[in-house]
Amino acid sequence: MRETTRLGEEIQEGAERFGREYQRAAESGFEAVSRSFSEANKGFQVLASEITDFSKRRFEDVFRAWEQLLRARSFPDVVQVQTLYAQKAYEAYTSEMSKRSGTRLRTPLWPTEALNRH
Repeated sequence: MRETTRLGEEIQEGAERFGREYQRAAESGFEAVSRSFSEANKGFQVLASEITDFSKRRFEDVFRAWEQLLRARSFPDVVQVQTLYAQKAYEAYTSEMSKRSGTRLRTPLWPTEALNRH
């Protein structure tokens, strides 16, 4: 009878220990996922802000180009305004895309990469 009681207590103790370890693992997993989503959210906010700023600057450039086109007196003036606008737009686009690729290189591919940095 004593052995049965002792065996029962050992089983109960083992189950309780397993339960505590499982709970700890689940809590740390939840914290890891939460941190991962937080990192991703911050990255999206920064990206959205930068894209908004880029879009505003491009809109201002378009507006300036239209003003210059309206003031153009001859066809060569129109061609010059369009050429300058196209050059500036291309340079701005390539600069922005190289920044984006740089941002992408610093952004983790998987959420676990963000966790490994902590």
